[in-house]
Amino acid sequence: MRKYYQNILFQLKDLKIRKALVNDQAYLLSLEQKVIEAERPYNSTIKSKGAVYYDLTSLLIDDASHIVVAEVNNQIIGTGYAQVRESKKSLKHSKHSYLGFMYVEPEYRGLGINKLIMENLIEWSKAQGILDFYLDVYDGNDAAIRAYEKAGFSKSLVEMKINLGE
Repeated sequence: MRKYYQNILFQLKDLKIRKALVNDQAYLLSLEQKVIEAERPYNSTIKSKGAVYYDLTSLLIDDASHIVVAEVNNQIIGTGYAQVRESKKSLKHSKHSYLGFMYVEPEYRGLGINKLIMENLIEWSKAQGILDFYLDVYDGNDAAIRAYEKAGFSKSLVEMKINLGE
């Protein structure tokens, strides 16, 4: 096991966080399905087939959005996006940055890659004049909650639901 992690750490010397390109879209679609699969245990109402979270075509070309990928040896191993959105009229800030599509391949988790992705997204957002950030995470996803709390996020709002059809 130690040799495995030494190999991973060696590979991380070649880690790059870069803006996603339109020709990355096929791989991003496969990562989207991995995000959906990872979140399915926290939400039984996610479609078993054909579930889609993101409009990747729009996110890749929209000036108010910034998708990045983490790459090791030219292989994409993680992703995330920031999107400038209008805030609720009741808030002090008129716009915020929403972070989503946060994913790192399982064998690369725990190495700070998600933090580097978030730092890149936050820096891009700050360059857009945005200082307020939001993201969604499932209540039972303790590992993700801990990672976001380590990055400075705190719980803000709890979404509640009911399905009367079951």
